[in-house]
Amino acid sequence: MSGSLWLKPPTTTTPLPAVPRPRREHPATRAAPPPAEGPADPSADPGPPPADEQPAADPMDELAERLDGFVAVAVHPDEIAAILESDGMTDDHIRLTYGRADSFALAEDLYARVERRHPEPAALRDGPWHSELAGCLLRGLVFALPGLAYVLAAPLLAGGGGRAGLPGGTIPLLAGAVTGWVWNQALSHRAYTWLGLGERAAAARALLVGAPAGALAGTAVALAVAAPGETPAAVFAAGQSLYLAAATVLLVMGRERALLCALSPLAGAFPAFRWDLPDVLRAGLLLASLAAAVACAAFVVGPGVRRGARGRGGPAPAASLPYGLFGLGSGLLVLHAGVGDTLVSGAGAVIALTLSMGPAEWLLYRFRGESLTRLRTLTTAREFRRAVTGTLVLCLGGYLTVLLALTLAATLVWPDAPWPTPPRIATLLLIGTVLWLGLLLQAFGAVLSAAGVCLLAAAAQTAVPAAGPLAAGGAAALLALLSCVLLVRPTVHRV
Repeated sequence: MSGSLWLKPPTTTTPLPAVPRPRREHPATRAAPPPAEGPADPSADPGPPPADEQPAADPMDELAERLDGFVAVAVHPDEIAAILESDGMTDDHIRLTYGRADSFALAEDLYARVERRHPEPAALRDGPWHSELAGCLLRGLVFALPGLAYVLAAPLLAGGGGRAGLPGGTIPLLAGAVTGWVWNQALSHRAYTWLGLGERAAAARALLVGAPAGALAGTAVALAVAAPGETPAAVFAAGQSLYLAAATVLLVMGRERALLCALSPLAGAFPAFRWDLPDVLRAGLLLASLAAAVACAAFVVGPGVRRGARGRGGPAPAASLPYGLFGLGSGLLVLHAGVGDTLVSGAGAVIALTLSMGPAEWLLYRFRGESLTRLRTLTTAREFRRAVTGTLVLCLGGYLTVLLALTLAATLVWPDAPWPTPPRIATLLLIGTVLWLGLLLQAFGAVLSAAGVCLLAAAAQTAVPAAGPLAAGGAAALLALLSCVLLVRPTVHRV
């Protein structure tokens, strides 16, 4: 599962309106009524009363008229209160001017005065949260294709005794992969933040500095945990770390097709399922794919070398730490899903999870787009909560259906793979639920909650492997509860 699973937010924002306040005229500036000439005629029209005797205009009516366009499309009074507070209206000003206790009371009155008038929703493809299904499937494919490298390298890595009940060389490979996932997840967030600020050159510079550092970190960890006789696995882990760094650069910069071309030499693994290929050919295919990925990444980050590409007012490095922690938790969960009696028994699960990241990303975009549509068409908060909950259930159910189908298909295609048992399928679906809901919460800014739950579930499975289904089930239930509490609020969906 190479590259980043972080869902980048749109770069467009909706500016909050300025709330105009009525001007008060000074008594000295009021025009004096003209003096009466002659005796008053009792039969004549008395005319309008003097200005001082006219009823004062209700400031609430004036405010409602001025904010009519924004109040009419609000789904909940809290949205109006946010607009009022963003303009700097204090509670003292609201009490003196409008006679209401605070911004929430004023917002409730405005919400009751103005009729709901929601415009026709724009087409989903015109919104910032639209994404083509083909592009998401392509990303899922490039997430999964690197798995063919393990098929090509299997004979080269043979030898050496295993540890922890795993085949020889597995520990360095897993350690290097997890290190790369953590580092590159945080690096992806930092680069995506630069892109959101419109600083593409600064994003390239961040990748130029961070990607090689991540490759070195993954290599160092793999070498540190390698036991005697696992040197080939440690060397392969170094190449794996270098590829993860290059893939992160290409995925963040939107060069999925270039990465797919770089992975094309790995197609030589398909004949290896049935025939024994020469070791020289196996190594050559692996090196060709790695060299192509690194060359493409170096070309993409070229603008980052330019002077002044660092950008101004960029994100703090600490802001990317929670995304790295989420990468650690999700990566460990994927590894636990793929560990069975043998590596072959878990191959179908790992392939299914990596391939499912493409449909998962598309369903995340779909949920966000549908929620924004409901925000513009529904008139009450209750209707919005019901609609968003239904959309969440449909999207999650669709992802789990795709994951199950991919699991069964991968089991049929992979040679000698045992058929997954119902408990393993249930555990895999629970892990898929944790991953998808974690990505969803991450997309809405609740990354710390998602990372904490994933880390707890991964730690529980690591400490007590037999408790895997229970840990995954608890994490899935907790994330589902957090999602229902957070995502039914209309203000969360405003962009």
